Parts: sequence; structure tokens; C-alpha cells
Amino acid sequence: MKITVKLIGPLIYEAGFSEKELTFPGPVTAGEVSLHAKINKKRPTIITRNGKAVASGDALEDGDRVVISHIYSGG
Repeated sequence: MKITVKLIGPLIYEAGFSEKELTFPGPVTAGEVSLHAKINKKRPTIITRNGKAVASGDALEDGDRVVISHIYSGG
């Protein structure tokens, strides 16, 4: 299963890449992709799949594009 992962902001420096195609041997969840990208699981993030927000436990499908960003605040 191939998933394209794009990271935003400081997550790029934490993981060491901004966008990459990752290959998994079988089913994978959004949270597992985040851990595979070496993002600290204690860091609050927003994960989208193909432009729509998903929970970390949501299953991904082959070819999905996942974007992971840390949570911003401000106004």
C-alpha cells in the first residue's frame, strides 16, 4: 500500500522531509502513518486524507494523500 504524506510547518524538521511516498505491507491507519513519519505522538496534530479531516484510527486506502499539520492557534 502506497500513501503520499505531506508535512506542514515544524513537522518537516521533526520528520526530516516535507513530502514523501511511503509504502506499507498492509492496512494502515492515519495515526500509524504519523508514527512512521517519526512525529512525536504527544504532539497534537491535524490529519487530512484527500482533503478531508480524519481521526488517527481511520483506515487509509492505497493511493491516499495524507497531510499532517500541527495545531495552530491565533486570531
